[in-house]
Amino acid sequence: MMTTTPVPHLAQNFAPVMDEMTVRDLEVTGAIPPELSGWYVRNGPNPQDADSAHWFFGDGMVHGVRLDGGRATSYRNRWVRTTKYTDGRTTYANGPEEDLAAGSANTHVVRHAGRTFALVEGTLPYELDSRPGRELDTIGAHDFGGRLTTGMTAHPKTCPVTGELHFFGYGGFKPPFLTYHRADASGALTVSRPINVPAHTMMHDFHLTASYLVFMDLPVLFDQDTALHGDGLPYKWHPTYGARLGVLRRNDPFGVVRWLPIEPCYVFHALNAYDGGPDSGRIVMHVARYPVYNETNATLWRWEIDLDAGKVTEVQIDDTPCEFPRVDDRLAGQDSRFGHVTVADSPHVGTGLPRSYLVRYDLHSGTATRHEFAAGRTPGEAAFAAADDTPGGPGWLLSYVYDASTDKSDLVILDAQNVVAPPVATIHLPRRVPFGFHGNWLPDE
Repeated sequence: MMTTTPVPHLAQNFAPVMDEMTVRDLEVTGAIPPELSGWYVRNGPNPQDADSAHWFFGDGMVHGVRLDGGRATSYRNRWVRTTKYTDGRTTYANGPEEDLAAGSANTHVVRHAGRTFALVEGTLPYELDSRPGRELDTIGAHDFGGRLTTGMTAHPKTCPVTGELHFFGYGGFKPPFLTYHRADASGALTVSRPINVPAHTMMHDFHLTASYLVFMDLPVLFDQDTALHGDGLPYKWHPTYGARLGVLRRNDPFGVVRWLPIEPCYVFHALNAYDGGPDSGRIVMHVARYPVYNETNATLWRWEIDLDAGKVTEVQIDDTPCEFPRVDDRLAGQDSRFGHVTVADSPHVGTGLPRSYLVRYDLHSGTATRHEFAAGRTPGEAAFAAADDTPGGPGWLLSYVYDASTDKSDLVILDAQNVVAPPVATIHLPRRVPFGFHGNWLPDE
């Protein structure tokens, strides 16, 4: 009898879970900090069937744990009911006429102006419910009152000073391939500005500082034939396209974008960026940089733009393979001393199982500390949850951790200022949470 081996993105903990559940009063090892009241929610691909052609294509499913008064009061998971999920619609079903509501909404979860959004780049955000008993249910696609006419990046940036949400849309079969957007603190879309770029490149993330926006035009180009007729990811590595960073002043959103060349590379995720000093003309950025897209590991790099000299200095910070860089989001666009990344290392001698880490970098001193998980326990991205009102102050890192020995997952809480220490709390979930992408701690407002 012939058997088939599942493709990697549908096997083991990449495989989807096929039901939705709400389970209350979760078992906890350790002590949940009583200051934490809210939801930890993470998004990821969870295809309804086994024919998903790529990990990035699976229908979005959000997994949330409610913390309140030192208790883990519930776990809840829900598919994001996009038109792709409900009707099988696809973005390019009508050829070059994109269906902006037909995405998978499988990449991130963010909150802005009292609304919670499930995001995937290239299509509209989907709003999730926050009412008691309906948490994480889908409300529907959100187009900012009809003003948003492009997709929305899965990595918008909230300015901690103004409360504005900065984001962009990219893609399409014809120019403009990039549009910058800004929504004010009340949620109204106030800026939509097309930016001329030579081609449709995969622009997953960007940078925000107090004074600037920086866009990454990198050599991973859209393949039209694959998009219309193939079943894989429609982007390919083209190093001859070159690589460059585009700088736009925040106080002049319709002004000139200044482009500066860098070495060909690819970046899925930015750690943070900030101005180098008052009127210095310098911008400092930290990124998880791949020297070649889809063939190498990312490592942490520091880029510094000198606008007066018109050049970018590129320095590798560490040679440890890493992804999912995050900071305390209250310091987004400012000089955050600390940042953290997730590391999946080589197999552990004696077990053959991978050893994984969360690494906390001190970007001022150049030092790093790490929390090592037991063999076979694999963390995802870790989100920061604040302990008080001091940006960059004490807090916790929250991450879903999959245990291969039990085929279940936990929500692990680490002390952000002492990541070497054992977890503050481990919340035992009623099921495994498939590997996914991004999430956030959403405190009660």
